[in-house]
Amino acid sequence: MTESTAEMHLAGICFKIGPPRLVGVEAEWFVHDARCPDLLVDPRRIADALAAVTAPAAQPDGQYPDGQYPDGRYPDGQYPDGRHPDGQYPDDPHLPAGARLTREPGGQVELSSQPADNPARCAEDLLLDQAALRTALAAQGLRLTGSGTDPLARERRMQLDHPRYLAMEKHFDRAGPWGRIMMCGTASVQVCVDSGTDAGSQSLSARWRLAQLLGPVLVAAFANSPLLDGRPTGYRSTRQMVWSRMDPSRTLAPSVPDGDPRESWARYVLDAEVLCVRRADGQPWTAPAGLTFRDWLRGAGDRRPTLADLDYHRTTLFPPVRPRGHLELRMIDAQPGDGWLAPLALVTALLDDPVAADTALAALEPLGAAEELCPPRTELWRRAATLAVTDPGLRRAALACFGAADQALARRPGSGRLRTTLAEFAERYPARGRCPADDQLDALRAGADPVFQETAPC
Repeated sequence: MTESTAEMHLAGICFKIGPPRLVGVEAEWFVHDARCPDLLVDPRRIADALAAVTAPAAQPDGQYPDGQYPDGRYPDGQYPDGRHPDGQYPDDPHLPAGARLTREPGGQVELSSQPADNPARCAEDLLLDQAALRTALAAQGLRLTGSGTDPLARERRMQLDHPRYLAMEKHFDRAGPWGRIMMCGTASVQVCVDSGTDAGSQSLSARWRLAQLLGPVLVAAFANSPLLDGRPTGYRSTRQMVWSRMDPSRTLAPSVPDGDPRESWARYVLDAEVLCVRRADGQPWTAPAGLTFRDWLRGAGDRRPTLADLDYHRTTLFPPVRPRGHLELRMIDAQPGDGWLAPLALVTALLDDPVAADTALAALEPLGAAEELCPPRTELWRRAATLAVTDPGLRRAALACFGAADQALARRPGSGRLRTTLAEFAERYPARGRCPADDQLDALRAGADPVFQETAPC
């Protein structure tokens, strides 16, 4: 594999070209003990709860397929292939709408919806699966907490020992504690939309640019991580601060979004440091410090990279907008309860409605030049993480985007629930210069638990 063939491969697979049609959402939560939320939850309790929603259905003869036990494990205690490398459990007939259930390194759980042909259907499906997950956790005395960082002062440690995560830990530890905090102490909402067409109002370049420019407004409007280890950090989105202090070769935006994103993304992937190298069982996946994929292609490393290595390398990159065939918007803090509905409604309305997209672009332009809006380590992104929508410029842009999305949803049949949810969020938060982080801070000042916003019973 040469550099040119690698770039051609990346340009061809990372952006699927066609009329925007599908949407998805990934919602992540921390798991807390329902009575004593500040205690570290035993990973076995989480595993037992998740097993209740991942167990295969018994066959008529009372046997489980492939020798599986009701908790989803094989007789040797291992989960079937497919759980790793991202903590994935087997395909699940018990989640009503078929969302993928994963566990993250610090014990966080995530539901990734099936692609849906409209946001309303996507919302309906994930709500069903979230209810099933809540029920399973409640049976073990556990509950979901939606926050961009774990707000409580409880022990934080890795709960998965897959070689991918061990290599990630070693790579990020070279630059301080931020990578470990990200892995074990942060959670997000990710909205996924189609890439777009070759030309026109729904072109790939136009959608890519708008998705990037929306970043600071999405950080500010949905900021929900003011605490870490039980104390205020001075940021309303501490999660964004954590990401801004990690390996820049994999967390910055690829480039100013006016050029062809396929070319800039291909360069970005090859110039990013290699985080891990898959090896045979028992061997560590650690990569040499400072090795980029381009270096690897040019002969560095202990072997030549393969196409599979390149595809795996892509999964270890975490810019604010990540192309995976579709566009994955990654900059939004996890939200309490079913609060992921609001960013789902906002992003899809602005990206899929040409009138709303134009209005949003006009609202974003006064915030600064494109090169100032996109890389998530500029002054604007810092203001979004610290001031959120108390910043006058970000508040004006946010309110314009919410208004444009409201009108777009009014034009889209079947979007009544999402429109109501978005309007209620806009009224409660940006219209009042607030964001969800302010609820946690208010609870802390009142002496209540910032997770449940009531006095902890233990």
